[in-house]
Amino acid sequence: MVGTKEMTVYEEVNVFFDRAAERLGLDDGVREMLRRPWRELQVSVPIRTDDGAIKVYTGYRVQHNGARGPYKGGVRYHPLADLEEIRALASLMTWKNALVDIPFGGAKGGIQCDPRTMSETELNRLTRRYTLQIEHLLGVNRDIPAPDLGTNSQTMAWMMDAYGQVHGYTPGIVTGKPVELGGSVGRDSATGRGAVYVLREAANDIGISPAGARIVVQGFGQVGSWTVRLLADMGCKVIGVSDVEGGVYNSGGIDIDALLQHKLSSGTVSDFPHGDRVTNEELLELECEFLVPAAIDKVIHGGNAAKLKAKVVVEAANHPLTPEADDILNEAGVSILPDILVNAGGVIVSYFEWTQNFYQHQWDMERVNDELGKIMTRAYVAVREKSAAERITMREAAFMIGVGRVAKVVKMRGFI
Repeated sequence: MVGTKEMTVYEEVNVFFDRAAERLGLDDGVREMLRRPWRELQVSVPIRTDDGAIKVYTGYRVQHNGARGPYKGGVRYHPLADLEEIRALASLMTWKNALVDIPFGGAKGGIQCDPRTMSETELNRLTRRYTLQIEHLLGVNRDIPAPDLGTNSQTMAWMMDAYGQVHGYTPGIVTGKPVELGGSVGRDSATGRGAVYVLREAANDIGISPAGARIVVQGFGQVGSWTVRLLADMGCKVIGVSDVEGGVYNSGGIDIDALLQHKLSSGTVSDFPHGDRVTNEELLELECEFLVPAAIDKVIHGGNAAKLKAKVVVEAANHPLTPEADDILNEAGVSILPDILVNAGGVIVSYFEWTQNFYQHQWDMERVNDELGKIMTRAYVAVREKSAAERITMREAAFMIGVGRVAKVVKMRGFI
């Protein structure tokens, strides 16, 4: 078991990488090359605020590995989006894209800010300045950003426009754009939909009927809210939901349509009147079949992992479990569906969008969801079969597949 020494999120992610590299028999030099980001950029992002003051933010773009294709990864606006976090997320994108076998490398970007305290005009200025600070790294065959925590399709529209003012009309420079600007239908729901596809496959394998299965979802942003509504459509019983303000619990099941309307009107799910109010910490410890962390990283750790009462953890967020928590839950017999598999739906549909932009033709929703389902199911089956054949966890199997594919291409291209 991993010790209790405090590690950075980047070090924690590399615990999983190192385990995969060891099983794959990669030599020390190859491991070090795959572990380290290929390029890191830190930029100052000064803007004039609405009250006339000048405020300077710090932004990043980390390109972790581009052996399998252009760098691909989201842009995060969050107070904790420092270099260590962006590094970790960039490396996860490398293994994720390789696992689901789409032709991208891994990258991530971010600005340390709190978008909830900023006006739309301030966010517009921030995004445009950030884009101009990193535009020399970007390109439809070099590096393609997308939305992440704290950003959305509007953010991507601003990025596309700022880049286009320098390089001309280039819709494929970002994904997750509004459909009117070349975005793909189904992109908003893609990460949640992909998570639901994986949950459904796992439920069938484990012998749990999705209909009536008790679900708890931590996080009610784009990923969590779509996951909740799609699970409800499948007949699952969503008994607990939370956002940053707290959560609501109802053992009989939450009326998701009513919850969505309440969130829209009040801005939070925590004071939804048809259930009991719970904290985010209490929500994680509710008894359920499936627990879906869909918010920020490291919410399940050595201090609370043993208190979980879920049968299966479905990692819709990036790195929601620390290595110590992963070990505790595995020893307790809790199944864990890993993040680089579960939340890959967003980048898969981003791949579809990027492809559509090349020939300026738009797929319909049926085709997007059908192709997404095929790729997610194929990746899930590959992980399940590797897990069974090697007698290892699903996370270890997922990392072995992803890391192995990148290592193979690195050697084929003659990097080493």
